[in-house]
Amino acid sequence: MNDLTTPERRKIRVSVCMATYKGEPFVQEQVASILAELGPDDELVIVDDASPDGTASIIEAIPDPRIRLVRAPSNRGYVRTFEEAVRLCRGEYIFLSDQDDIWIPGRVGLMIAALAKSQVVASNFDMLGGGPRPWIPRLRSTDSRRHLANLAAILIGFRAYYGCGMAFRRDALRYFAPIPRYVRESHDLWLAVCGNVAGSITHLDESTILRRLHEENQTPAGWRSLPKILAARVMLLRLMAEACRRTRKRF
Repeated sequence: MNDLTTPERRKIRVSVCMATYKGEPFVQEQVASILAELGPDDELVIVDDASPDGTASIIEAIPDPRIRLVRAPSNRGYVRTFEEAVRLCRGEYIFLSDQDDIWIPGRVGLMIAALAKSQVVASNFDMLGGGPRPWIPRLRSTDSRRHLANLAAILIGFRAYYGCGMAFRRDALRYFAPIPRYVRESHDLWLAVCGNVAGSITHLDESTILRRLHEENQTPAGWRSLPKILAARVMLLRLMAEACRRTRKRF
């Protein structure tokens, strides 16, 4: 079990979990924006997924004791890398972070306030440089308690749950981890499914990150083929059933 305190025995408040892979062009700027939001007893847990470039070396060169870097011996994909980072974290509030975005000042305080009443929080994002957003509508705070509608919207691909804009309380780990082995993408949708099935998720109207779109993004930029769409929907139905089992929630 992870020690939930610093070497000075102070309780860790926030853990930020980041998976990196070939993030050399952007990771330093993202790390700087995260560290500016963290307190002295918070931590940034980074698991590098065997990057072939200088990503890990760039992180190692940042002189901040709040950073904990783990180098994976082989490439496992971003879902398993995120899962390892989450398992290593020690904070009461667990934030997910991509390697190439920018955190907006005030993000941590805003999301922790939401986590006082919900186990999971999901926020919106704006585009770095002010470009157009993806077509999926922004999250609305008024939909926070419409759990069945949110699950239906997840199933049809109409809810903007992005892991880079999400956080959860440590007590949600009991149903989030381990991530089912058949999940090879969309760990963020798994967290959103869990929060909605448990009836404990808050949507924020505000944007808390600036997303950067580029060729290496893991989130698909265009339409998928029909077989991939159907396979994703089957996976989501399985995840909803698994979330019901773990949370013992009945609708």
